Amino acid sequence: MEQSILKSTKKILGVADDDSSFDLDIITHINSAFSTLNDVGVGPPLGFVIADDTPVWTDFLDNENESRLSKVQTVVFLHTKLLFDPPTSSYLLASTEKQLQEQLWRVSVNREDVEWIDPDPADVLLVDGGDPTGG
Repeated sequence: MEQSILKSTKKILGVADDDSSFDLDIITHINSAFSTLNDVGVGPPLGFVIADDTPVWTDFLDNENESRLSKVQTVVFLHTKLLFDPPTSSYLLASTEKQLQEQLWRVSVNREDVEWIDPDPADVLLVDGGDPTGG
């Protein structure tokens, strides 16, 4: 598979690799997808954007889990497709939107399996010497 984020997304959209007339639109939509992924906690903590065809998929998410990377690619492809060239049929539009939401959910669940932090740790340490009873 093509490793360039822009080139592989253009291929999915049916845009020729050497046709740069839509690059700005496609890059903008790809970056929107990366922003959405960042909102669910996937990818670099400070976010990720592309400006041309040099960034590759492993720049966004290292290749430690090909299944996870594949789900991320699907989210980016579906998100970009919906914004760049949405289906004209309301049934296809609803189906694509549903696929996108499911993939986002799956990516988020996979992230939680790996990076979940217990919000209620068993041991609490009082550093400032405060009164644990609240008094």
